[in-house]
Amino acid sequence: MKLSEFRRAVVDEFGDAYGRSLVRDLVLGDVGDRTAEQALAAGVAPREVWFALCSATEVPRERWHGAGRPEPRPDR
Repeated sequence: MKLSEFRRAVVDEFGDAYGRSLVRDLVLGDVGDRTAEQALAAGVAPREVWFALCSATEVPRERWHGAGRPEPRPDR
């Protein structure tokens, strides 16, 4: 998962405003008691941060994988 995919997954799952708040404020034990923002800045893989965020917010497991994928590009 790329950082851009992480950001898209957050918006898709939580919405823009609430997602930004979660990333900035929610402390995640699974990534060293840091916020998602802090964990990403420290070099934790976006996929690991995404899983920690999903776990902490009780997102159903079936929505953990594949989230944040970019829209398919039209054929050229």
